[in-house]
Amino acid sequence: MQATHAASTTENRFPVLFSPVVDFLAFGGSALLALAMLPIGAALGVLHADSPRWTWVTAILLIDVAHVYATGFRVYFDVDELRRRPWLYGLAPLLSFLVGAAIYSESVALFWSVLAYLAVFHFIRQQYGWVALYRSREGDHERLGWWVDAVAIYMATVYPLIYWHTHLPRQFTWFTEGDFLTLPAWIGVVAEPMYWASLATYFGRSIYRGMRQGAWNPGKDLVVVTTAICWYVGIISLNSDYAFTVTNVIIHGVPYMVLIYWYRWHRLSASRDSAWDATDVHAISRWKTTAGRLSLFLGAIWVLAYAEELLWDRGVWNEQDWLFGWVTFGAGDSSPSTGSRSSGGDFWLAPLLAVPQITHYVLDGFIWRRSARRD
Repeated sequence: MQATHAASTTENRFPVLFSPVVDFLAFGGSALLALAMLPIGAALGVLHADSPRWTWVTAILLIDVAHVYATGFRVYFDVDELRRRPWLYGLAPLLSFLVGAAIYSESVALFWSVLAYLAVFHFIRQQYGWVALYRSREGDHERLGWWVDAVAIYMATVYPLIYWHTHLPRQFTWFTEGDFLTLPAWIGVVAEPMYWASLATYFGRSIYRGMRQGAWNPGKDLVVVTTAICWYVGIISLNSDYAFTVTNVIIHGVPYMVLIYWYRWHRLSASRDSAWDATDVHAISRWKTTAGRLSLFLGAIWVLAYAEELLWDRGVWNEQDWLFGWVTFGAGDSSPSTGSRSSGGDFWLAPLLAVPQITHYVLDGFIWRRSARRD
């Protein structure tokens, strides 16, 4: 009983989302890995070159694309969750395809620009979401504190993007060449002092609350500082496709996969229901071990990620023969360079392949609201 009370006191003093160790590994560990990849890239001579194949596999395929499919364990692999909000989960992919196909049929370039800005919004909101979750864990309801935290995390992401938009072209893109608009330089000049002031205010408040009130929130601080460093280094300091890829993708995808896994693990431990077959108790028992659950989770999302990228490459880009060359079927070119409108009957392929990604962006705005969770 005393140990339980001590643990509760520690958690209240130092709010955590998962556990102290998992929180540090998810946010601090992913950032340290991303930053460590930079001197490794320099030593291998790829820091200022296009991302090599091994980076594409590890960062793009196994993290970026895979984390999209992790949402399935929160929604589409969960029979009870599907029954709870069938209209949302059914209409999200359908409308994603219909709207995407309508835009794509009119302008391929516009399709990729819209998708890029939707992704940017999602990346920004995810970082804010972590901060909001830590505030909730702490029970920090101070209105001024919310403004300080929100402005800091938004500026940590938005200012590097403003810099990007005011210094086009860069040696890296979000999806395709030309998917971002060029902004006038004065916007960056105005935003820079706001950026530094917001971060200084945030850490000043954090230190003050910790020293004077004992209200330390190291997890939230870790999210803000790692976001600020990785986005600044990956977008502003280094004009490198490799650097942008590792600093952008790892700190976004890894914590999200931890969140999904932790959510599923908690529910499977607390209930004998299974997302795969709610009536098959024996099937559940096979996945009781951590190794079994982790193998199921990573195996499923990696297979789905590989299948999606295979279809993208063979049907649209035709760039990764070294990995997907064993499959051959009619491939087109759906890049913006093909013109303002799609040609022939291929208007459906790229929008269809983008459905998991868009659905992930849309649903992520709903499924983690407190009213939507079954904690």
